Amino acid sequence: MSGKLSRRRFLGTSASSVAALGAAAAFGRAEERAPGASPAGGRLKQSVCRWTLPGPLPEVCQLVKGLGLNAIDLLSPDEWDVARQAGLTCSMGYPGHTEHFITNGFSDPRNHPLLIEKLTTAIPLAAQAGVPNLIAMFGNRRGRSDKEGIANSVVGLKKIAPVAEAHGVTVCVELLNSKVDHIDYQGDHTAFGAAVMEQVGSPCVKLLYDIYHMQIMEGDVIRTIRDHRQWIGHFHTGGVPGRHEIDDSQELNYHAVATAIADTGFTGYVAHEFSATGEPYWALAEACRICQV
Repeated sequence: MSGKLSRRRFLGTSASSVAALGAAAAFGRAEERAPGASPAGGRLKQSVCRWTLPGPLPEVCQLVKGLGLNAIDLLSPDEWDVARQAGLTCSMGYPGHTEHFITNGFSDPRNHPLLIEKLTTAIPLAAQAGVPNLIAMFGNRRGRSDKEGIANSVVGLKKIAPVAEAHGVTVCVELLNSKVDHIDYQGDHTAFGAAVMEQVGSPCVKLLYDIYHMQIMEGDVIRTIRDHRQWIGHFHTGGVPGRHEIDDSQELNYHAVATAIADTGFTGYVAHEFSATGEPYWALAEACRICQV
């Protein structure tokens, strides 16, 4: 999920012929550095979060498709068909609009009725639209212990698990950092999320492991992914610090991380979620090249 600055940047920009030229040039640059490479190839399925790319969704989808990607992340139900018409899968969907979506999550039982209603409605629609994953949140701590937050989350997610299993759609609950971007968020360590997933015990309730957020909170990313691979259904990328490009300007070796993910046998999506400091399509093409393994 993006921070406020990234959202303002996204809302204040629009796609243009410059972006189209940038996308074509970026793809050419990636091809030069890795002949025959394409984001659609390799052992990982790569995607990109919609908010990171400026402009109207139909144009964004065409540019993303032109880079060789087959999927786009974080679309609302009314946008799923736009992606599908462009030949893209919505690799992670929102379950409709929910106020204070990040802060009001499953760790607070007062949120369960609304969250379950939204997901119960969205899951069949996602299955019909070919959307494999829907995003959910643990929400803010608000004084609760981890033990209480885990127990509450298990109760709520167990209620939605049978619906998800019946339709073959995975609900992915995101791990976020509470140090920089989402103060007081409770699901801020992998161990917390893994404890919830283990108790829910459903193949259709998993973690959205955001590499950017977990690098900030705990580091040790590759070993953590290997140790908890059975609980992870989706990945997001992003450079640390600043959630910018995943190139050599930041502290993680994303090619090594991508290799470790692929080596676990992961078959889901790795979606790029960063705010580029330069031309976003150049940065996206380079990120795809880095993560092709």
